[in-house]
Amino acid sequence: MPGTNLLAVVTGASTGIGLELAKLCARDGHDLVICADEAEIEAVAERLRGEGVEVTAVLADLATPEGDARLWQAVAGREVDFLMANAGIGLGEAFLDEDPGEIGKVIALNVCGTTRQLHECGQRMRARGRGRILVTGSIAGKIPGSFQAVYNGTKAYLDSLSYALRNELKDSGVTVTCLMPGATETEFFDRAHMEETPIGRDEGKDDPAMVARKGYDAMMKGESGVVTGFMTKVQATFAGIIPDTVLAQMHRRMAEPET
Repeated sequence: MPGTNLLAVVTGASTGIGLELAKLCARDGHDLVICADEAEIEAVAERLRGEGVEVTAVLADLATPEGDARLWQAVAGREVDFLMANAGIGLGEAFLDEDPGEIGKVIALNVCGTTRQLHECGQRMRARGRGRILVTGSIAGKIPGSFQAVYNGTKAYLDSLSYALRNELKDSGVTVTCLMPGATETEFFDRAHMEETPIGRDEGKDDPAMVARKGYDAMMKGESGVVTGFMTKVQATFAGIIPDTVLAQMHRRMAEPET
């Protein structure tokens, strides 16, 4: 019966990796609370209900405390079994040329919003003694992001926070998994004003369904983290060996606008 299944909360679920994560949850018979700041979230919810699960759509801006409050009001008194903190935005161009307001939005959503969700849901799960959390970090968090500096900085924060929180919750029955994808074929690059960059134009980006599956499976197994895609794994290896000054120049070649 509706309301008796395990419950998954997925943020940023209207497109891309978040949408694919929500699909996986529905196919496994989990009820869902899905959230995005786009009206398409209602249509997504309707499609997911076709899997025979209860789906609640929340239209909210998770960059704000008010948006977070709306999300948890939708969860109401139900216990959350899975939190997939996936909502995030990017921002291209040189740091000094970026609009300060847009910089603030990236930090507010990627850092502040995700931190609030992890704190709220983490406390609930710890009190129960069980739960699984998946944080969408990024391989970008391992690389100084020339022409994507703020975004990479926020992902460095999330990658680090995920592993720290995982350690703090050791033996609590709650696991935290960090999903670290590389360039993925989503609307990310258009929204980040990176259409005219080599990485934005690259047709070899990873499939979001593959990335979501890798992250979902790792979360279900309680693993600490997963890097998806062959080239992403190569970049992760380089990040531990090559000096940051060289990595920054390598990133510049991918992210600097060509026009």
